[in-house]
Amino acid sequence: MDTQKNTKQKKAFITGITGQDGSYLTELLLSKGYEVHGLIRRASTFNTERIDSIIALHLNKNLFLHFGDLSDSSSLTRLLHKIQPDEIYNLGAQSHVRVSFDIPEYTGDVVGLGTLRLLEAIRESGLGKSVRFYQASSSEMYGKVQEVPQKETTPFWPRSPYGCAKVYGYWLTVNFRESYGLHASNGILFNHESPRRGETFVTRKVTKAAARIACGLQNELYLGNLEAKRDWGHAQDYVEAMWLMLQQDIPDDYVIATGKTHSVRELCEVAFKTLNLDYTKYVKHDQRYERPAEVDLLIGDSTKAKNKLNWAPQYTFESLIKTMVSVDYGKALLEKATLTGKSYNI
Repeated sequence: MDTQKNTKQKKAFITGITGQDGSYLTELLLSKGYEVHGLIRRASTFNTERIDSIIALHLNKNLFLHFGDLSDSSSLTRLLHKIQPDEIYNLGAQSHVRVSFDIPEYTGDVVGLGTLRLLEAIRESGLGKSVRFYQASSSEMYGKVQEVPQKETTPFWPRSPYGCAKVYGYWLTVNFRESYGLHASNGILFNHESPRRGETFVTRKVTKAAARIACGLQNELYLGNLEAKRDWGHAQDYVEAMWLMLQQDIPDDYVIATGKTHSVRELCEVAFKTLNLDYTKYVKHDQRYERPAEVDLLIGDSTKAKNKLNWAPQYTFESLIKTMVSVDYGKALLEKATLTGKSYNI
């Protein structure tokens, strides 16, 4: 491992810093003494809830936020020239697979072409030989899986506009590595969740609904394909793998996964059982939540990451879901207290 030892404080630039992964990665890098720079989009309201506590402690000390967009190449080039980062983590995306069917052009622009714009900005800003680049690739690239489990050599067969855009970004990263000698690595991350996961994603939909049903704030939960199987890990484990990839002497591509798969039905069972509820009484099927093309089974083989990065997940599926339910139950109790004017023990 290349420890990049020097007296200079290392700088990291993160796109998607306000997302789930961006918030955990920011905490990790700050704990390691980095100066962290994050890209945020201009909007009528700030979307910084996941990093507000970090902002309160570190903004304009070791944390700096910059307005820009993956759809605007000039802002990316300008920022990289100004910041001169040692490491770049490209986490920014329209990351909801089902939504990518509704807005495929936007998804392709941000996820696919956004990666190209960032790689070109690295080259044009003269950072090509010094910076280390991480591309957030996805298990959705495997789509209609060609082998089980999926590993780095498994052929891609994406089944959504999001998956297609991620394949484009993956091969661009490989191409820039081979064409320009860029230290660029792909992390092919399988599903990773946390209490910070967006509420439109299935894990958080389930844990939030279970908590609200337990508190009498909701009666039913409607979902799509309950038999779809995923390899679910904790985002906190997975951002450590991102960092480890950029500490290696030689850039490479790695699958990051738990190696265990669970169905959406199992997810519901664990989440509701945590609150002593029977999910079958509350979970209903709704065709509207089915994808036009479904990915039925994803399970990753992270042997390469274990051997080369010395990485292994710390959270089990059950501990992950129980943690998410616990946080959502606390929020549901606060919501109930606001509505009723009574206090409840959390």
